[in-house]
Amino acid sequence: MVRWFVLGALLVSLLVLAVAVRRVLTRLSGLLRAAQALQERQEHANQLRDAALTLQRRGEELQERIETVQRRIGVIRGRRAARLPAAQPVRWASPTDGDRPG
Repeated sequence: MVRWFVLGALLVSLLVLAVAVRRVLTRLSGLLRAAQALQERQEHANQLRDAALTLQRRGEELQERIETVQRRIGVIRGRRAARLPAAQPVRWASPTDGDRPG
């Protein structure tokens, strides 16, 4: 008699275990799809991060070039200013001047 109770308890526990395993297995495919989607998003995020770092480096390089060009322009303007005489004010002729020399 005890054997039947033990056998019945064992059978009930196996049924409960089978139902639990079935539920887990049905959710497993959804979890696998979600994990794959997360992995794809992570790869995409890594690509975006790499692109952002490349753009940042390019921006820094361009900033350095801008500063170099600005320094060169300053040197050129300084040389021109040293070569040219002081600027004389220009008197523009107006229509009312007529025949008067400018």
